Amino acid sequence: MTTTAPPTGRAPRRGRRRITSLEVLSGLLLVALLCQEPLTGLLDAPGLRTGSTVFVAVCVQALPFLVLGVLISGAIAAFVPPAALRRVLPGNTAAAVPVAGAAGIALPGCECASVPVARRLVQQGVAPAAALAFLLAAPAVNPIVLVSTAVAFPGQPVMVLARFLGSLLTACAMGWLWLRIGRGGWLAERALARAESRAAPGGRWEVFTETARHDLVEAGGFLVLGGVTSAAFNVLVPAEWMRSLGGQLALGVLVMAVLAVVLALCSEADAFVAAAMSGLPLLPKLVFLVVGPAVDVKLIALQAGAFGRAFAARFAPATFLVAIASSLLVGGLLLGGA
Repeated sequence: MTTTAPPTGRAPRRGRRRITSLEVLSGLLLVALLCQEPLTGLLDAPGLRTGSTVFVAVCVQALPFLVLGVLISGAIAAFVPPAALRRVLPGNTAAAVPVAGAAGIALPGCECASVPVARRLVQQGVAPAAALAFLLAAPAVNPIVLVSTAVAFPGQPVMVLARFLGSLLTACAMGWLWLRIGRGGWLAERALARAESRAAPGGRWEVFTETARHDLVEAGGFLVLGGVTSAAFNVLVPAEWMRSLGGQLALGVLVMAVLAVVLALCSEADAFVAAAMSGLPLLPKLVFLVVGPAVDVKLIALQAGAFGRAFAARFAPATFLVAIASSLLVGGLLLGGA
């Protein structure tokens, strides 16, 4: 004889459904649509109109390059194994550094994607100097970043060349510097452990879609931050201050270098933010574009997680100084007093 448990009279408890950021954004857009007339009257001020125009212009110009960049990044993560770069690197480590840096042209990716790729290269036996050169070059010298820079600075192709050379010089210099004074003990054990190749449960297309989605959500947030910052610069900072900052070249370079570290913009969108900062000469803007993809607050955190705190504490400050020096060297030769 079988017995059944009496019903308890309660429905099984279900987990609470989480409200996602997409639903919050949709709700805010709906409120803005329904309250369009009151909001228009409330926000009808010259400063707010100027700021909103700059914000929309920066985001609209940069978004196509950002989307294209994350799609390519997702394709690389899904279909290009890290061992492909290892096979083309020369056996001599000093010669492998510039080759790994130049490989960033063919393997574009955002800063966030380059860190795990570089760690995978180290785990697969690539010399750390070459892997670090690739880490710094891939987000800065790829065609998407260069085309976005050309669009942001129309009629100034020398700015594209200066960014390319300054970023590549930074990557190679840091690779050779690590080869000279770097210590394996600065790298955490997890960065040196051999990686096991595992297939994703959903296959390569799931890796592609998940990587692209993750990069787009993360980089899109930084793009919005950059648009807000550009709008604030154009509205809150008097034009006289920017002109005076442009007249003090050393101060302008330092301010733009620190700003690149703090803002942590995506390299596919930062050129539009720099171009929107009117009143500054090209050299401080070049420093902003070279320093940003090489070292910023999110990259420092990612590098500490991937390679260890001891590594990040040494690598980030050195990269900051080398990127500024490379920008000044290349900018002095190509931009002159512009």
